[in-house]
Amino acid sequence: MSDQFDAENTLVMETTKGIVTIGLRPDLAPNHVAHIKELAREGFYDGIVFHRVIEGFMAQVGCPQGLGTGGSDKPDLKAEFNDENHVRGTCSMARSASPDSANSQFFICFDDTPFLNKQYTVWGQVIDGMDNVDKIKRGEPVADPDSIVSMKVSADVE
Repeated sequence: MSDQFDAENTLVMETTKGIVTIGLRPDLAPNHVAHIKELAREGFYDGIVFHRVIEGFMAQVGCPQGLGTGGSDKPDLKAEFNDENHVRGTCSMARSASPDSANSQFFICFDDTPFLNKQYTVWGQVIDGMDNVDKIKRGEPVADPDSIVSMKVSADVE
């Protein structure tokens, strides 16, 4: 694990393609990080599918219906747009047209996507397992999608 991220600010996401480790960035988006950790600790993400996966762009997950239409039962988040660029491995919140509509859906960038910069809230970075993200089945929607088996805060599993 990178020295930059402590166990309380690291997510271990087991997917149907393997383990993905995400370093959280509370320095960039403290409310989003707290929200994601709360949902992970409640088991919200366990079993949720990657419903929108676009080659060369990103893999999106976090809708309990698996359609990209829903979120958790918690209130939406106020945007915490920041200066962090959307590059390969960036974890950022999905939202509707309203900047303050992020809830539980997020995406992981496959490649640099500068057109997203300062439009979506960056809250983390894949620090290990990006090769497993690359293996996630593509589609919009995805036929027989891959899913998150479990997502936990590293401090809770060590």
